[in-house]
Amino acid sequence: MSVAEFALWVALGILFWRKALHRRFPAMSAYLVLRIVSTPALLAAAYLQTKPWGHEIYPLYFYADWAVYLAGAALLFFICFEILRSALSAFPGLMKFGLMIFKWVAVISAIVSLASLPFARTGLLISDISFRLMRSVSILELCLLAFLCLGMSALRLSPRNLAFGFALGFGVLSANEFVLSCFLSAHSSLLAPVQTAYQSLVFVTLAIWIAYCALPEPARKPVVMPVTSRIYRWNEIASALGHTGTQVAMQQPANSFFLTDVEKVVEKVLKRNLDGQESEMS
Repeated sequence: MSVAEFALWVALGILFWRKALHRRFPAMSAYLVLRIVSTPALLAAAYLQTKPWGHEIYPLYFYADWAVYLAGAALLFFICFEILRSALSAFPGLMKFGLMIFKWVAVISAIVSLASLPFARTGLLISDISFRLMRSVSILELCLLAFLCLGMSALRLSPRNLAFGFALGFGVLSANEFVLSCFLSAHSSLLAPVQTAYQSLVFVTLAIWIAYCALPEPARKPVVMPVTSRIYRWNEIASALGHTGTQVAMQQPANSFFLTDVEKVVEKVLKRNLDGQESEMS
């Protein structure tokens, strides 16, 4: 199954680069390179461990495996950033504001994940860091998929859009990892069938991505909406945030009209009194 997974990664990479999608999703391209290069190397190292002298290969395999896992977790943060930017490309204001919020959420989630690390375990520190970062980025992937599903109609996003397809695949992988970790903690004796089910869902995810890359993506039409639309107002508000030197029209208070009328009445009364005094003197 690992060899079949590697073949699917290669097929996905060929379709991805043939359509020049690396220009639109550079982080996804780097993630594919990492998978395609590391998978055969790790499989070869795992095979060499079965030899009588394989115990010498284990430290190299251990650190290389967790280093690839850590690099994959870091790249997934940037992939989520690319997916969100592509999904909000029709709304420049919301895109700028949303990406800024996403950066802070990613930084805070990484800090919270690493804050409780048991630094006394120096030998397994790389595995702890990698696992906690992957857990935080998996939560971000599920939140991103939920956001796209709930806001698809408002964002005028087609289900056949590549950004949604990649988000769907990573959401399935994240849910797969959570289910695997929770199930194995309660039923450790069912390791083999659970891993088989896990690998099957990985195949399904790769098949989804291959289908999205192979099929033509519908062109995204310009978004036309009424001025009274909420998302239009949100986009305008987000575009105005952070801009300096904005001209503000000052409106006179409502009671200025009342004061003007009072002044006119007083002037008429004074003029009438002066006219009456002049007539009496004459």
